[in-house]
Amino acid sequence: MKRFRVSVHIVPRKGLLDPQGKAVADALHTLGFSTVADVHVGRHLVIETSAGDAQHAEASVREMCSRLLANPVTEDFEIAAVAAA
Repeated sequence: MKRFRVSVHIVPRKGLLDPQGKAVADALHTLGFSTVADVHVGRHLVIETSAGDAQHAEASVREMCSRLLANPVTEDFEIAAVAAA
């Protein structure tokens, strides 16, 4: 078994109300960043896990997200990176 570090981004589903993201977008507009179209505030997780290879590490973390870490009704997730730890 090898150790892997897996990065996961969890964000509110597109089209759902994201009050935190709206507040950040409004603040950026106030500061003069008029090109910002939308902001989604979510979570970034780094999970260290053991697996036989990177594919199994990713599959394991994907199942963790599906079963616990991300709310399937209101959130989407993406595996950003899988790297040997």
